[in-house]
Amino acid sequence: MTDLRVAFFGSPAFALPSLETLSQNHNLVLVVSQPDKPAGRGLTKRPPPVADWASKNSVPLLQPTTLRTNSEFRDNLRKANLDVAVTVAYGKLLPEDLLQIPRYGFLNAHASLLPSYRGAAPIQWALINGETTTGVSIMSTEIGLDTGPIRLTKSISIGPGATATDLFIKLADVSAETLNIALANLAEGNLPSCAQDHDQATLAPLLTRDDGKIYWNRPAQEIYNRYRGVHNWPGSWCLFMDTILKIERMRLSDKNGPPGQILAITKSGIIIGTGSGAICLERLKPEGKTTMSASDWCNGYDVRKGEFFA
Repeated sequence: MTDLRVAFFGSPAFALPSLETLSQNHNLVLVVSQPDKPAGRGLTKRPPPVADWASKNSVPLLQPTTLRTNSEFRDNLRKANLDVAVTVAYGKLLPEDLLQIPRYGFLNAHASLLPSYRGAAPIQWALINGETTTGVSIMSTEIGLDTGPIRLTKSISIGPGATATDLFIKLADVSAETLNIALANLAEGNLPSCAQDHDQATLAPLLTRDDGKIYWNRPAQEIYNRYRGVHNWPGSWCLFMDTILKIERMRLSDKNGPPGQILAITKSGIIIGTGSGAICLERLKPEGKTTMSASDWCNGYDVRKGEFFA
């Protein structure tokens, strides 16, 4: 297999398995990541995980603040004499003229089975919508939102209790494996290309804080699926007596009762009725407080059976 001269575009920890695999199998000549951003209590500027990896491994690193009007960045990309560029959760849209610089263009690893779940949050929305299968699509990058031809896919099943946290870890590894196969095929000249069926496309937009709100009049399974999908951020939350409660852990219950009503308080949790079925809240975090078991919260706040969540 011929080593390819590759530039890697990525930012968060999700991209690290792909970056490490690529560096072991090809000639990684350049890493491009987002600029350092303030983080933590002191708001000290910290590099994205991909940028940190590049610095520690002495790989040339660029962190442009803008791409569209950045002639210096384009010059650096041209000088790299790239066969291909790879993007994994980079976080910026790429201008059309940039896509034409590498010999074979740009390949993107997207965490869904395209054309389903185009956009920034495919993992989260697959869970919210109760999907049982997802995967990774390696596509050629175009200026449209995840619209390019599919080069390779890998499907995986989604466990009934899997959260976004679980699926991010799993799909990060699947992305690395699938990307490695795609690049090997590209180097040998036998990587296929198949146009997407745009009529079948669905979108996976960025989540907002309101996407985590629990509506108790909805079915228990729908509430639980949303909890799984927003597990990383913004998290599931609800109101009780005008207090915001962040739900750290929940599960389905086989009970039934009026939506939002506390049906039982047990050592293992609070059982709350929904539009169909019930949910058991196991751990929660009242606003401004530390995380605690649901039963401890009931004892500490004198919460009783029969009361209602908003």
